[in-house]
Amino acid sequence: MTRDATSLVRLLQLASPALPVGAYSYSQGLEAAVDAGVVHDAASTEGWIGDVMVLSLATMEGPLLVRLMAASSRGDTQALQRWNAELLASRESAELRAETAQMGYSLRRLLVELDVPGADTLAGFAEISFTTAFGFAAGAWKIDAHDALAAYLWSWLENQVMAALKSVPLGQTDGQRTLMALGARIPAICQHALQLGDDELANFAPGLAILSARHETQYTRLFRS
Repeated sequence: MTRDATSLVRLLQLASPALPVGAYSYSQGLEAAVDAGVVHDAASTEGWIGDVMVLSLATMEGPLLVRLMAASSRGDTQALQRWNAELLASRESAELRAETAQMGYSLRRLLVELDVPGADTLAGFAEISFTTAFGFAAGAWKIDAHDALAAYLWSWLENQVMAALKSVPLGQTDGQRTLMALGARIPAICQHALQLGDDELANFAPGLAILSARHETQYTRLFRS
């Protein structure tokens, strides 16, 4: 197997729904948006997920992933800790922070158990985001930054659509249409994220923040808070 093929396989492993980090148990505010009537059909589902992807992931989480990968590739633990702290501070609600911390903890433990080179250095992080652990693994496995970012966004998108199928609810065909429509936007989002400077990072999605906070006390929930 060629080096590029090996990197692709490792990337598919990282982005797979089978990755045991518990991503399937979260909706990232989507369930609260459904409860509030903001999301109620295929069109509003696509609108909500697309807005979160553009207003949050494209301008903060995505660019930070690129920086975390670069720090991992050069073995710069100080930079990893800096950008990890930035990511945790950018989470819009206690629920979203708890989600990334739980998933980050799970992925860090998995990387150590898989003997990924250098994974032991992550033990010094008091709290590690999922983005940090993902970026570390992608950097350690020498995965191309653009490819890693595209896979990260796709994995997030796929999880959001799966949450919509359960909570809106939508049919499988509607779900695939949403994946096709929003997936087609990922290349442009990646290009934009790769070009952002440090002083251009931003994370302004008040609707997500409010509804994610409401979800923490929502009376009935399918997804974890």
